[in-house]
Amino acid sequence: MRGDENPVIAHDLRVGIRSVQRWRGAWSQNGPWALISKGPASLPLLNDELFAVLERELAKGPVAHGWTDRIWTLSRIKALIGRRFHKSYTVQGVAALLKRHGWSCQVSARRAIERDEAAVAGWVKETWPSVEGPWRRLMPGSSSRTRPVSR
Repeated sequence: MRGDENPVIAHDLRVGIRSVQRWRGAWSQNGPWALISKGPASLPLLNDELFAVLERELAKGPVAHGWTDRIWTLSRIKALIGRRFHKSYTVQGVAALLKRHGWSCQVSARRAIERDEAAVAGWVKETWPSVEGPWRRLMPGSSSRTRPVSR
């Protein structure tokens, strides 16, 4: 890239031509040290101390914050952050914030209280195979959905 034109470099790096011009100017005046990253453009809206407060609020559960069920969603956490800290996050920003602090998305397993695990296991072992049918087709299949097997 040493002798390439600015538009070529900008295209390759997926940045604007003006950014390449700025970088070249900084490099020609101060050498390669001028191109070292100066860190993120902004600090996170919730620092570690505020995130600890958020975790305590999340531990109270959604019902304590006015929702009728016990499921946290990214939209609800976004709303909680807005109400509690007067900070505005996007849903994707909330997901990144939680991931950055070691949280993961989980889908709750909803099971009936009356569920009989032994009866379910017996049904899966005895009844389900007859309902499911054989794994292999009796006739040869086709890789095309629209055209039958050609000979």
